[in-house]
Amino acid sequence: MNKRHLLRATLGFAALAVAGLGQAQDFPPRKTVTLVVGFAPGGAADAAARLIAKKLGENIGQSVVVENKAGAGGNIAHQLVANGPADGSTILFGSIGPLTIAPHMMKVGYDPFKDLAPLSGGVNFPNVLVVNANSGIKSLADFVALARKQAGSVTFASTGPGSASHLTGELFGQQAKVEMTHVPYKGGSAAMPDLLAGRFTAYFAAPPTALPHIESGKLTPLATTGLARPAHLPNIPTVAESGYPGFEALNWYAFVASAKTPAPVLDRWNQEIVKVLNDPAIREQLQKHGLTPHPTSRAELADFMRKESTKWGAIVRDRKISGE
Repeated sequence: MNKRHLLRATLGFAALAVAGLGQAQDFPPRKTVTLVVGFAPGGAADAAARLIAKKLGENIGQSVVVENKAGAGGNIAHQLVANGPADGSTILFGSIGPLTIAPHMMKVGYDPFKDLAPLSGGVNFPNVLVVNANSGIKSLADFVALARKQAGSVTFASTGPGSASHLTGELFGQQAKVEMTHVPYKGGSAAMPDLLAGRFTAYFAAPPTALPHIESGKLTPLATTGLARPAHLPNIPTVAESGYPGFEALNWYAFVASAKTPAPVLDRWNQEIVKVLNDPAIREQLQKHGLTPHPTSRAELADFMRKESTKWGAIVRDRKISGE
């Protein structure tokens, strides 16, 4: 190798070293990190996000602030992050609806597979179908009988059009062959007071939102939506074992960021999020709320999202659901 080639090689290695150092310095970001949540404070997503954000901040030595951007079933938050800062300072606690359902129903200002990059799975859980304790409904069979008797007048709430609670209701309507009227809200914390006041019939609620009211006797749980009974609700049958074999509708949240974020930063976020979700103390706290931690690789989350999109897209088409 002559001196000119040696000099070029040396300069090349130096440039790579500087670039690598620059990428390393990009994490943690040099400004406050924002964890965006697409629902109002007080619901399941918000509770889980705040618990995880606190530990993330402790681990990276940087403030991680939860910012609630409710509206359009979480779609507003997803569009905000898709079009927002791509330096790793803004990440999203994304959800099943905006990531895999809403794009089949309506025009959204983002493509979940092109504009958002997967970081890691977050948490998942079955919903629990609950009714007001004064409704007179004591079982899933009672609920179905009422829905068949009063077709269209039985109402069910959701956290917004295209949300998990919305599509769970549609999936149940399909399998039980009943027609119910959908009532969308801006998150579980907004829907619950109206259920307690008897303003609608039922709600496929997240466990953290419903549990206190089940325990106080204000709500009657009819069924859970996973294939197996959750550990925190062992006495409540699943929809599947109540006459609808194979019924499964899990709610889930996952971490994503702008797709324009540099890959090394995305990879570091994956490492940090997985570390938090595998922390025994964090896992215990999430499980007490009925939430199952679901850490994944970035590739595993991408594959999971595509499978969920296929499943729920078929339901949207079959039920002719539109969010326009």
